[in-house]
Amino acid sequence: MAENEEGQEKSQEPTGKKIDDARKKGQVPRSREMNTMAITLVGLASIMLMAPQFMNSLNTVFIEQFSLTRADIYDPNALLAHLTNALGDALFMLLPYFAIMIVVAILSSIALGGFNISFEAMQPKFSKLNPVKGMKRLFSVKGLMELIKSMAKFLLVALATAALLNAWSADLLRLGELNVEQALLEGLTMVGWASLILASTLIVMAVIDVPFQLWQHNKDLKMTQQEVRDELKQTEGKPEVKGRIRQMQREIAQRRMMEEVPKADVIVTNPTHYAVALRYDPEKMGAPLVVAKGKELVAANIRKVAELHQIPLVEAPMLARAIYFNIELQQQIPAALFLSVAQLLAYVFQLRAYNKEGGDIPMPPQDYPVPQEYQHD
Repeated sequence: MAENEEGQEKSQEPTGKKIDDARKKGQVPRSREMNTMAITLVGLASIMLMAPQFMNSLNTVFIEQFSLTRADIYDPNALLAHLTNALGDALFMLLPYFAIMIVVAILSSIALGGFNISFEAMQPKFSKLNPVKGMKRLFSVKGLMELIKSMAKFLLVALATAALLNAWSADLLRLGELNVEQALLEGLTMVGWASLILASTLIVMAVIDVPFQLWQHNKDLKMTQQEVRDELKQTEGKPEVKGRIRQMQREIAQRRMMEEVPKADVIVTNPTHYAVALRYDPEKMGAPLVVAKGKELVAANIRKVAELHQIPLVEAPMLARAIYFNIELQQQIPAALFLSVAQLLAYVFQLRAYNKEGGDIPMPPQDYPVPQEYQHD
């Protein structure tokens, strides 16, 4: 297993953030073998396919630019003009070939790892000139793999060359029996095909190198458990900070909730453990709304604010627990509790009328029925 500089084992797969950070630094998998193979094969194949066109174009260039008159021979400017035109025509003839090679070079480079521009990787780093680190890279697994690949390429090319010489020995000897023009044509054809076949051996190296580069890249990016934990803290925040944020959020939510208590019509209590504040506006609401609720200390604060603002406190333990456990803040009372809450509000409104106009003291309901599924001990 790989280890970091502190000796910790890198056993964890790289996270998405680790991979993104590596790409920003220019660390992406690349295969020089695949790049070399593509450029060599396409380059040789293009030359073979374009050879007749090249020969015709060169023949035209020689005829047009090197057919000199007597006046041209004695005029240095004319000779320079002919040479310049010949070079221009030759370059124009090679433009399609150059364009093909540029496209192949770019596509083969980004085929593994994708397109990536890293300005950080472009910055000069004098640490790369450290001979100690250079020796470490030389004798690393990657350096060993490069040595093996070089030896394997040499052996492959040598074996392929020996096989071609053995297969074409008779054809090579036959060239001596042909006239010069035929021998040159046959010889060039054999050289072209031989070069293409020998270059094809690079396919084997590319097939081996691509999986190795992917494995090596993943191995280099692997993380220790501590690095994973540290990254989690950076991305999601430290546990103590998140705990403090949640606490502040609860405090803010509680303050907002306590601001709603003076707007309530009634406070339903347990009587001491739970307290629920209800508000109902018949003209605007279809059912009563839970504006505040709490237990223990929060319930005590709700009762204290209610007493300060003369909000009626009604003891209904089962109903208070049912609302506390089943209904969230700013939600309306469900239909199953309509009967109990309606009795409660009717009593509150009668009590409010008594306080304003006098008369008989209203009696609170004896029972607040709560369905079995809403009951909590």
